Amino acid sequence: MGIFSRLHDIINSNITTMLDKAENPEKIIRLVIQEMEDTLVEVRSDAARTIADKKKLLRHIDIMHGEINEWQRKAELALSKDREDLARAALKEKHNLENTASHMETDLESLESQLLQLNQDTAQLQKKLDDAKARHKTMMMKHDTVSGRLRTREKLHDPRIDDALARFESVEQKMENMEGRVESFDVGRDPSLEDKFAELEAEDIIEDELSKLKSRLSEKKQ
Repeated sequence: MGIFSRLHDIINSNITTMLDKAENPEKIIRLVIQEMEDTLVEVRSDAARTIADKKKLLRHIDIMHGEINEWQRKAELALSKDREDLARAALKEKHNLENTASHMETDLESLESQLLQLNQDTAQLQKKLDDAKARHKTMMMKHDTVSGRLRTREKLHDPRIDDALARFESVEQKMENMEGRVESFDVGRDPSLEDKFAELEAEDIIEDELSKLKSRLSEKKQ
C-alpha cells in the first residue's frame, strides 16, 4: 500500500469519526495537517532505513567482489602449479560468489527503486503539506474577519441599541423643545439698546470691507 493510500484511509477514518461527533471544520483541517506531518515523519524514517540498508548492501557487494577476485587469483595460481583440481575448485567457489553477488545487485536495484519512490513521495507530500498549511492560515484569517463582521452585525441589530437610540432621540426632542421655549420669550420683543448698537457696529464693519474691496478692484482695472 502506498503512503498516500494509507494516509487517505487514516484521514477518512478519523474525519468520519469527527463528523459523527459534529466537530468543527477547523479542527478537522488541523487533524488532516497533523496526519500529513506524522506520515511525513514516517516516510522519512523509512527512507533513512532504506539508505542504511543500501549502504550495508554496497559494503557486502564490495567484499564479495574482493573474494571473487581472490578466488580468481587462486585458480590462476593453481593452474600455474599444474593443480587443475585446485583451479577447478577455486573457480567453483568464484562462481558461487558471483551468483550471490548477482542476487545482491538485484536487491540493490530494488532498494534504489524504493529510495527513488520514497524521495518522490516525500517531495509530493511535503508540497501538499505546505499547501494545506497555507490554506489553513488563509482560512483562519478569513474566519477571524467573518467572525468580527458577524459580531458587528449582531451588535448593530441588537434591540438594546435601537432602544438606546430611541431614548437618545427622545432626549434630543426634549432639548429642542426647551430651546424653542427659550426662543419664544424673544418673539415680538423690541431689540435691546445693546442689540441696536451692535447692529450699527456691524454695519460699519461691512461698509469698511466693501470700501476696501472696491479699492482693490479699481487698482486691478488700472
